[in-house]
Amino acid sequence: MTASGHDSGEASPATGIERVAPARRAAGIYGLIVTASVLATGGTTLPVLPLVVAVFVTLLVYWLAEEYAELLEHAHSGHLPTWTRTRSMLVAKWPMVTASYIPLIILVVARVLGASTSTSALFALIGTVVLLMASAWRAGRSARLTGLALGGMTVLAGLLGLGMIGLKIGITHLH
Repeated sequence: MTASGHDSGEASPATGIERVAPARRAAGIYGLIVTASVLATGGTTLPVLPLVVAVFVTLLVYWLAEEYAELLEHAHSGHLPTWTRTRSMLVAKWPMVTASYIPLIILVVARVLGASTSTSALFALIGTVVLLMASAWRAGRSARLTGLALGGMTVLAGLLGLGMIGLKIGITHLH
């Protein structure tokens, strides 16, 4: 807030950290879910290199679209954020793209080791499920959840990932 009581679009250092960490975590989880859905659908028909490109480009488009929507939200309120704030928003959501790195590495390594593209995509999906569960667990710990609440949050993320694996298996058998 400025002295006049208006939000300048800039966060104080402490507030920025508090807002950026959850935004980064959420962006990473969203990136993992998008990665899993592209792996599930493209892993049955695309060779590995086009699949890697499809995942990465899809995430770039989602990342840019989300940030563009946020920019329009600011414009709708009558002001555009500063370049510093815009850059900060872009950086905060970049984990949406970087979340795909480990699953894509798993995909490529499995293929190099001789697995079929479909099997490699399955291994990458399994890695994605593990990452989703780890992200949910970290988010739950950050929210100070314990016991059943923490376990439930982690299991729910795993079930979401298992749904993606089910989608891939279903598409493979329908194809």
